[in-house]
Amino acid sequence: QVQLVESGGGLVQAGGSLRLSCAASGRTYRIGWFRQAPGKEREFVAAITWSGGGNPYYADSVKGRFTISRENAKNTVYLQMNSLKPDDTAVYYCAADLSFGPPKYDYWGQGTQVTVSS
Repeated sequence: QVQLVESGGGLVQAGGSLRLSCAASGRTYRIGWFRQAPGKEREFVAAITWSGGGNPYYADSVKGRFTISRENAKNTVYLQMNSLKPDDTAVYYCAADLSFGPPKYDYWGQGTQVTVSS
């Protein structure tokens, strides 16, 4: 059984930073971060695999500002968010993909709120 628990959200001023954590249990292949702002659809943010170099990749909207990383010994994936903008305000979710191939996220955490004030 896969379980995901996010933490690290909060309120920050524009230009500030936050680091989100996603603690995973169970066997997974890839962890992705997604976000959903009020009145908008959920969107992809970043993803990383547990093996090798992790092959991290990002949505264009966060490239250069956000960094995804992992700590295999702790089964934890991080999302370091710098230069935050009010448009980054959303509930952030981590999700697990169980196998190699096109991403298919079958398990989701409960989400953590990130609010960026202007």
